[in-house]
Amino acid sequence: MSPLALALVLSSAVAHACWNLMSKQAAEADGVVFVWMVAAASTLVWTPVAAGYLLLGGTGPSWTDLGVIAASTTLHLGYFMLLQRGYRHGDLSMVYPIARGTGPLLASLVAVSFLGERPGPVGIAGILLVGVGVLLLGAARRPSRQDLSGIGFGLATGVFIAAYTVWDKQVVSAFAVAPILLNYGGDLGRTLVLTAPALGSRRRGLVLPVWHEHRTRVLGAAVLMPLSYLLALTAYTFSPISSVAPVREVSVLVAVVLGGRLLAEGDLTRRLLAACVIVGGVVTIALS
Repeated sequence: MSPLALALVLSSAVAHACWNLMSKQAAEADGVVFVWMVAAASTLVWTPVAAGYLLLGGTGPSWTDLGVIAASTTLHLGYFMLLQRGYRHGDLSMVYPIARGTGPLLASLVAVSFLGERPGPVGIAGILLVGVGVLLLGAARRPSRQDLSGIGFGLATGVFIAAYTVWDKQVVSAFAVAPILLNYGGDLGRTLVLTAPALGSRRRGLVLPVWHEHRTRVLGAAVLMPLSYLLALTAYTFSPISSVAPVREVSVLVAVVLGGRLLAEGDLTRRLLAACVIVGGVVTIALS
């Protein structure tokens, strides 16, 4: 992996951990309303960026591009809804590691098995180290009954992470869709899909209370969520998925620290020791 790709992916990881902290802090809010608000705010915030890209000569999306963006939007919608449900039931430092550990392992397996990518022995060792370290973080203490629900949602979220990682890699490489358009299209798509359920009779009365209590988190996630993925998508355009996907998981170390320090989730020392395995994996992948 090149130094530029490594810098992009590590920056993406920090931004990713930070918006997940905000999502966890809003876990008691209605998940549909919160995810809709973040998507809508993100669409507004990033519209000038997408428009600027097109005005400066970027290629507009074709009908094929819109189709593959729609498929990506569907996968990301499942991911966000499951993740928010997981945070309602489990710790940030429990749900996040399991989701992020399951995702890249499955994504790398698909990339190697079906997309023809062939990491060398050192790269494979790095991938395994990252996966083992992340899963150890999730199992750093005996889970409670409530944690078991969070773990289940974390595993389901990881499946969607693997699916959108593999798919989006093809969208920005094989289909040559600009990362900014894929990211913006996903935000716009989630906004449109969730508008009816978020503003329907069942949830209409929740919109203002959720906004008043969590508007700072909504706006923070609206900026950091697309930024995080845009950095990763840019790295995907010139780096193999089997390297980029696992290196992004350094965000787990950041999330464990945030969960321990800011959310007082406990077990910080043991979880940080397990997270050191991830650092070894990141270094191994970077040197492969």
